[in-house]
Amino acid sequence: MGRGRLGVALVLGVAVLAGFLYGLAFSFVRHAPRLSAVTFRPEVATILYDREGREFARVFRENRTVIPITQMPKHLQQAVVAIEDARFYRHHGIDFEALGRALVRNLLHFRILEGGSTITAQLAKNAFLTHDRTITRKLQEVVWAIQIERKYSKEEILEAYLNEIYFGEGVYGIEAAAQKYFGKHASQLTLAESALLAGLIRNPTYYSPFRNLQASRDRRNFVLEVMVRQGYITREEADSAKQEPIRLRRQGPAPAKVAPYFVDYVVQYLRQKYGDEKVYTSGLRVYTTLDVRLQNLAVQALQNGLKGIPRRVDKNGLHQPQAALVAIDPGTGAILAMVGGTDNDKFNRATQALRQPGSAIKPFIYLAALQKGYSPRSVIVDEEVSYPGANGSRWTPENYDGRYRGPVTLQRALEESINVVAVKLLDRIGIRYALDVAERAGISTLVRSGEPNDAHLALALGGLTRGVTPLQLARAYATLASGGIRVEPYAVVRVETADGEVLERVEPRRERVFEPGPVYTLVNMMEGVIRQGTGTSARIGRPAAGKTGTTSDYTNVWFAGFTPQVVTVVWIGNDRQEEPMRYGNGQVVRSSVPAAIWGRFMSQALAPLPVASFRVGGRVGYEAAVRARAASRSTADRPSSRSSEAASGASNDSRPGPATSASPAAKPSASPARAVASDQRSSASGTRASAAAVTTEAKADAPRATASGSAATPVQDGAGTDTKSAAAPPVAVPAPL
Repeated sequence: MGRGRLGVALVLGVAVLAGFLYGLAFSFVRHAPRLSAVTFRPEVATILYDREGREFARVFRENRTVIPITQMPKHLQQAVVAIEDARFYRHHGIDFEALGRALVRNLLHFRILEGGSTITAQLAKNAFLTHDRTITRKLQEVVWAIQIERKYSKEEILEAYLNEIYFGEGVYGIEAAAQKYFGKHASQLTLAESALLAGLIRNPTYYSPFRNLQASRDRRNFVLEVMVRQGYITREEADSAKQEPIRLRRQGPAPAKVAPYFVDYVVQYLRQKYGDEKVYTSGLRVYTTLDVRLQNLAVQALQNGLKGIPRRVDKNGLHQPQAALVAIDPGTGAILAMVGGTDNDKFNRATQALRQPGSAIKPFIYLAALQKGYSPRSVIVDEEVSYPGANGSRWTPENYDGRYRGPVTLQRALEESINVVAVKLLDRIGIRYALDVAERAGISTLVRSGEPNDAHLALALGGLTRGVTPLQLARAYATLASGGIRVEPYAVVRVETADGEVLERVEPRRERVFEPGPVYTLVNMMEGVIRQGTGTSARIGRPAAGKTGTTSDYTNVWFAGFTPQVVTVVWIGNDRQEEPMRYGNGQVVRSSVPAAIWGRFMSQALAPLPVASFRVGGRVGYEAAVRARAASRSTADRPSSRSSEAASGASNDSRPGPATSASPAAKPSASPARAVASDQRSSASGTRASAAAVTTEAKADAPRATASGSAATPVQDGAGTDTKSAAAPPVAVPAPL
């Protein structure tokens, strides 16, 4: 009975083999690819690097890093050949002996137990074909294998195979596998580790040491035995490798992704410029502006700052209220940190959420006034006032606390965020002029025509038609931090191919849009906001300027501020903009919350850097401060000399210095410092004064600055200050999405 069954199997085997060979010959004649088409282009992950050149993220469809065979240990190559294709070096793409043996065995058991596939055939299947289990596809696999062998050497085929094959756990290629399982490069793999990885190829899921350690160990030992039988290693080497413990890369909860919103922002830029195929498969090397230390501090500051807020989970599974933080270098526009939300969803609130800025818009109204000749000591009466509104109505702006203070200086009005004074000031200097100033500073979403538009007095309170994003507001505040030089925020510094060819190199784009005198006067006024005004929660023990912002019914709260080195904007609000942050116990989210988050982040972010003050011609920017610190350390390490002492003394803003005081004209407020409940009661959601009903020209009685009282006298640019003549970059930087 057994002999009869064997005879039938042999007859069937011969018939099948003959049919296979006939089909192979026919398929080769009709479907053999040209040798020029047999080119390996494995999908390779795009790698993102931080500002220090360290990898922090990968973008891919298949997580793979291609390496040359010279970086693959010999015992790894031998292990793979031994277990996957013992006759690899003796056949020409098809191992007829193994194929015949597999056919007979499968026919004897009436099921597929053995494939007879070679390394070359597996490479053909993975690199060029589908994984369909059909006779036609199998014939194609053999044809491609023959062509591969005709074009490439065995060493080249093995290199391509080890870079292509799937090793389980979401990784492709031996380098990614070595990193995933053992946390090392492929070149560092031991004999035992190589045998384990070689054993994964047959069934990566079942033999994964993360899932079935005993099965993985048994498979490793089996590979070692096969290597002994085939003469690749000695019995002693195999026994020693079997005793080696399996030291896996420590696995736990999946590590949190670094800067997921920043990564998405960069990927969107890359996709628009290079297309999906190149971004996800070609192995681009993308050098970015991200500072990972600052990014981690930003995440921690938001997490800690939101702990005291009652939060709920909405129908989309997201926590509300949400928050965003973005930090940029005012000297270059480089985005240093970006947190677009607290749940890692796909909506980046730092770049996509247009929200009413509240009183965070006021600095630009005050800057316009300073340019018109006002000074911090100019006085405006805080009193009840009304303006013609739409449809014959009247609009009466109110202060956050419902009271009026009588005559107040502009310094005090900005520190305490007095709404009435801001509206009266806008009415005097002219709405169109204020819109010009805000746009030049960097706010690009203002609506100047049509209905509705932003040419109304509610502009002074942040009542905008569209709103602003945190990144856009950071750009505008960076113009203030740099003394009137506007920068374009950017995230990508350089893009290279996998072979090192530079595809683009981004240079900072800087343009002087304001004379430094009025800007630094405003900055001194904004320092008072933190010292003794609505932003005292943002004190960090060094010169800093900023402004709070709160919209009607606490739907948005902001703090935007800066030092000479870093500009940071913090926003908190519900994703449904009309939903207030009020709670049943009467609790509301006030602007003191983002101010405290800002303070916590900035104090830690700036800790390694020297204290710097705001001054015309002073050093501006995070990159400049980091370089100065590195230079001072380098100088300190060298032997002291008279010349080096003189050189280090020339850069006096690299040494700690006292916080700058407010403008000499500024009079400190007599009211106690406090974190206010709301900067305003009137905003875009309230009744607006129509553009036709308000005066758009500067009032004739606008006070002029005197020689003794104004701190806004224009001054010449200081040494080292960039002007409009800055070199244009060779490529455009990414615009806010």
